[in-house]
Amino acid sequence: MEIFFATCPRGLEMILVDELRQLGADKIHAVGGGVQFAGDVMTCYRVNLESRIASRVLWQVAKAGYRGENDIYRIAYAVPWTDWFDAGRTIRVDVSATKSPLTSLNFVTLKIKDAVCDKIRQLSEQRPNVDTRDPDIPIQGHLTDREFTLYLDTSGEPLFKRGQRIATGEAPLRENLAAGILRLAGWTPGIPLLDPMCGSGTILLEAACMALDILPGLGRHFAFEKFANFNALGWRELIERRTARRKARLALPIYGSDIDGAVLKAAQANLTGAGLEPVVSLKRASVLDITAPAQEGIIVSNPPYGVRLGEQQALAELYPKIGDVLKKQFTGWRAYFLSADMQLPKLIRLATSKRTPLFNGALDCRLFEYKMIEGGMRKPKDAQGSSEPPVS
Repeated sequence: MEIFFATCPRGLEMILVDELRQLGADKIHAVGGGVQFAGDVMTCYRVNLESRIASRVLWQVAKAGYRGENDIYRIAYAVPWTDWFDAGRTIRVDVSATKSPLTSLNFVTLKIKDAVCDKIRQLSEQRPNVDTRDPDIPIQGHLTDREFTLYLDTSGEPLFKRGQRIATGEAPLRENLAAGILRLAGWTPGIPLLDPMCGSGTILLEAACMALDILPGLGRHFAFEKFANFNALGWRELIERRTARRKARLALPIYGSDIDGAVLKAAQANLTGAGLEPVVSLKRASVLDITAPAQEGIIVSNPPYGVRLGEQQALAELYPKIGDVLKKQFTGWRAYFLSADMQLPKLIRLATSKRTPLFNGALDCRLFEYKMIEGGMRKPKDAQGSSEPPVS
């Protein structure tokens, strides 16, 4: 049984816990920014292939207490690196820290790199080369105030890079965050879904893939495929077994719209590139002109937020109108808006039933939930800002 750590966007840790449990992981423990779990090498392969929430899967190869940089070198040198790769593979070392007393992470990175190369040279009389852009073997170190942990990155490219998105918008939503938001919204295949400000279509793509059971890791490569102990036969059998569950690509109650013709073309290109054009209904429309495509359903969207003063003023006029549309046209629906604009609930003038902290990359956001109950969600103007529940 090996120890792994799956990273994820902050705020989605418990969603990832549930997913890892479904994928057969053991000894699951959530911390900020990820989830530790135990399993064999096939569990590692399965999480890389099937997880819609994880960003990376890291394989723990060493963990020990430390005091200084010399301890870091000693711990890294003791690892049997040649069990996993030889001098013909390129490496890259990345280091992160939480409350570490060491002042230079660059120096720590150098000590780890030297230890790895020295150990391999001592065993094979050759040193591996460093490739900072596209390494065969990514290595990660993490420091706390007392402990140093070393990992082999089994994913390589981040798992949110599904390989499906051809075109992106100005501020693209990461795919695993989109999948996590759909889970937080309680959306499941069959429930009508609408993104009225769909941009390049990330939320729609993730929903369609979830509904059709299309594997997020299918069609891409992983760092573990270059490990010396790679089980190629087991990997092929896993892919064959899981792709057999994929459903037919038929039209589903998944709807997207946007007023911007250019980004709508990007969404169309992304759906076409993923073979999902027949599955999702797209149309060009203003969010102020849309009507509900079903009696009940869920809206999930990442609306625009203002950075410059002119944009803020325009959105201050737009948001209340969106609130009017939701109230008049979407009774019986639930709406979920991800935004870094903390003024959105005040401006949209609808009471939020929940606010979930999330991060899109480094961007601090909230997922605002609105339940469209007839006659019950409009905030009195003199109470705006006073009826907000605390952040949950």
